[in-house]
Parts: sequence; structure tokens; C-alpha cells
Amino acid sequence: MVGPRAVTVMFCVAAALTLVAAAVAAAEALESLEPGGVAMELTTNSNNNNNNNIDNSNNNNGSESSHDDRQPMTGLLAAVDQQPPQQQPQPRRFRHEASAVRVLYQTGSSEEELPVCEKWAVCSKVDMYQWPWVERQCRCPPGVPPCSQMLSPADGHTITDKTRQFKLCEPIKMLPKCRYFRDMAWTLRSEGNGTLQTVHCHCPKGSVAYLLKRQAYQTESKQIGYQYSFACSPQSRLRCQRKEPCRLFTVRKRQEMVDEVNTNTLCQCPAEHTCPSHHTDAGVIQSKNYSEENIRTYSGYCMQPSVN
Repeated sequence: MVGPRAVTVMFCVAAALTLVAAAVAAAEALESLEPGGVAMELTTNSNNNNNNNIDNSNNNNGSESSHDDRQPMTGLLAAVDQQPPQQQPQPRRFRHEASAVRVLYQTGSSEEELPVCEKWAVCSKVDMYQWPWVERQCRCPPGVPPCSQMLSPADGHTITDKTRQFKLCEPIKMLPKCRYFRDMAWTLRSEGNGTLQTVHCHCPKGSVAYLLKRQAYQTESKQIGYQYSFACSPQSRLRCQRKEPCRLFTVRKRQEMVDEVNTNTLCQCPAEHTCPSHHTDAGVIQSKNYSEENIRTYSGYCMQPSVN
């Protein structure tokens, strides 16, 4: 009887003998070849390939020299230099011819008649409710850049309140952030024939301004004036109840034949309903009329979009 270990040894010996026999056969096959035969064949093929490549290169050079339509590098550079430079888009401004923005003056009818702005006073008010119109409040003092004429709030000098923009002579990054319900964002008071709006801080992103209080004071001409103080609050997240208005509109018709509109969002409409954004939209009804001040109020209700 042969044990398992002996069988394993015999298998390894047989495999080794098979490898030796294969190596001997390969050596005999190499000796039967002519010396240098393989190297000579490779060298010949390499030389033939090089000759073919040289012939093809000569043929290509000949055809290109007879039909050379390529432009020299100097010509390409000259063509690039002759192209007109691309103009960068300019920001939309008040007096842009295509914008047709109406500019009003709180005092007088020109820039020279405007008073000099106090520190942190609003120099221009831009109304974007329906179509843009601008009311110039004052002119920036000497040594300070003029009041921004951009309709975009991204000029570094604009405080945004709903559909209105308040332009300042100073950069708004120097203003502190208001605290909800506590800090006065700005005050508005009557000064002579106009109003003076002074900004004290900027509301946090996503918040709205509301009237905090009204305070009476005595003007320089011994008359009674009023100062209105506005604070910041987060937007309402309450859902509108049935037959409850979602937005209020206060519209004042000015003598310059423009509408000054203030909007207040009261609640959020339920799913698949929208709140009117304009006082002439469907779902808006007139509430009260104050003829002495030429003010009308409207209430907007949640509407379900009509299916065509």
C-alpha cells in the first residue's frame, strides 16, 4: 500500500520531469534555426517600414508644397486683433433710454434743488411694484459718491422692503443687523414740504418691516408733525383660514399720477392656491376709501388657479 504522502511526492516528480522535457524540446528547436535569422528578419522589416514612411513623408511634403493654403501665423494674429471687443452688459439705470423710468423730485424739479442728505438718509426711493419709478429724496454730500442710479439692489447701497428699494449714500455693510420686534429699522418724519427717512439697521434676510409706533413732535415752524418708526418681523407662516384675506394693499394716488402701493402679507395660502400679488388681480376686492388722503385699501384672497 502506498500512503498519501508518497502519492503527492510521485505527482511532483512527474510534473518536474514534464517541464524538463518541454525545455529540452524548445532548445532543440532553437538550434535548428540559422544563426541570426530572427534578428535579420526583424531588422529587414524595420528598414522596410522606415523606407515606406520616408517615401510617404516625401509625397506628402510635395503635395503640400504645391497646394499650401494655410495662413501664416502673423495673418491669424492680425485677424484676431481686428475683431471688435465684446461689450460688457451695463446695469440698468434710471435714465436709460430703453427703461423709460420716471424720475420724481421730492423738492423742486432738478438735482440742484434737492437738499444735502444727512447721514444714513435715503437719497432715492425706487418703486418696483408695477413699473419702475424713482423719487429723489436728497443729494449725497460732497466727497461722497453720488446716489446710486441702478434699478438692481445689488449695488451695495440698497435696503429692500417688499417692492421698494431705499438707496443710501453710505454702504449698507456698515449697518448693524436689526433684532426682531426690538430695533427700529428706519424712521420716517415730515420735514418741510417733504419727508426724511433715516435708516438705523437692516432687517434680516426673509423678514418684513412693519409700523412699530407713531409719535407726534413739534416742528421748527411750531407745527405738529409725526414720526413713524418701523421694526422687523419674520414672515408669517400661518395658514389662511376660510374667507380670510391673505394680503392687504394700500394704494395712494399721487399728484404725479403714479400709484404708491404698500403690501402686507397676512398668512400663507393652502396648497394649490395662490395669493394675489397686485391690487388689480382676480381675488382682490376694495375695502376702505380715505378720500382726504387719496388712499384706498384692498384685500386679496387665496385663489385656486383656473384650469384651461
